[in-house]
Amino acid sequence: MKRTQPSFAICVRNKGYAAALELRKLYQVVADETAAKLHQIRVIDESGEDYLYPQEYFVPVQLPQSAERAVRRASNSRD
Repeated sequence: MKRTQPSFAICVRNKGYAAALELRKLYQVVADETAAKLHQIRVIDESGEDYLYPQEYFVPVQLPQSAERAVRRASNSRD
């Protein structure tokens, strides 16, 4: 299956959101076309919920399929 949007992004800025976002941490991205048009990105933050943040606070990353599966499994195991 070919993905058109990265499923993960790394936080590179957290001004104003220090409690919700950790710098240099990998976050799961939730697709949101409306948010993207407004230069926002929806990620699952430290609360475990998805919220909108400024797009420039993140760098999208494309993980190898095996790494993405491992990250998703680890995320699901802590729920």
